Amino acid sequence: MSHIPGPFIIEPSLRHTHSLILLHGLGSNGHKFGQELTETAICSNGQAITEALPNVRFIFPTAKRRRSSAFGRSMLTQWFDIASLDDPSYRSHTQIQGIEESYRHLLHLIDQESAQISRKNLFLGGLSQGCAIALVTLLTLPFPLGGFIGMSGWLPFQQEIEEAAQPGDAHGGSDPDEEDPFENPFGDEELIPKQDLRGAEPIVGVNEFTRDLISSNSSGTLSRERSAILTPVLLGHGDVDTKVKPILGETVYNTLKLCGFDVSWEVYEGQGHWYKIPDQIDDIYEFLRSKMK
Repeated sequence: MSHIPGPFIIEPSLRHTHSLILLHGLGSNGHKFGQELTETAICSNGQAITEALPNVRFIFPTAKRRRSSAFGRSMLTQWFDIASLDDPSYRSHTQIQGIEESYRHLLHLIDQESAQISRKNLFLGGLSQGCAIALVTLLTLPFPLGGFIGMSGWLPFQQEIEEAAQPGDAHGGSDPDEEDPFENPFGDEELIPKQDLRGAEPIVGVNEFTRDLISSNSSGTLSRERSAILTPVLLGHGDVDTKVKPILGETVYNTLKLCGFDVSWEVYEGQGHWYKIPDQIDDIYEFLRSKMK
């Protein structure tokens, strides 16, 4: 397994009260993305967003280098492998190992920051594939954060996650009154069935699905309180994005609404695969300011 470099960090100019972990896109790295954001993410008042938020530590992790199925097995910095940029769901099994490794790396960073500030003062987000892995991380967390910022992204395993959010047995629940026609193949050991989630809130089924996806060994009863459902979410997408189609971002919005999140969706006219200056930067600034406590 290749080495994961440490994050690029912009320390606050005033007392540290909040942190924002922001993830780069496919082929980039934390230092490059952080420097670009510092230089180009300018609010309409002329201030860089890093200057406009002097109490915030900006943290830009770097993904591992992995072989890319979409680019002829070339080695790229990516949070997980992806076989098709046009259809992120294509050959989705190739994504699982990277998602699991990247989730654990991000959880370690979240834990590090949580040792210094309250989780309610910690924000998470990303651009493109960085948004994608940050979303999976959000859905898997057993606690809320201060907020989430998604730019030009998509949701891995979106269809499966949406099915997991459906009531009833849409996500594979079995009828508890139906007898199992198969005998226990393990002899004396009693099989322990998975929790019946029918009737539970959507986030409970989603949280279980994502924990299974990343092979989480975390214990505890699934519940609304043991999830990130109270994390407010801001999603933005350019309407002429040709790399990650705007419909993929809109689908994220709809799925998160189905899960029960408080989520805002903004479309930026004439914007491609990047954040729009200053409109989107103003929206991100206002979102962060409104959630800071």
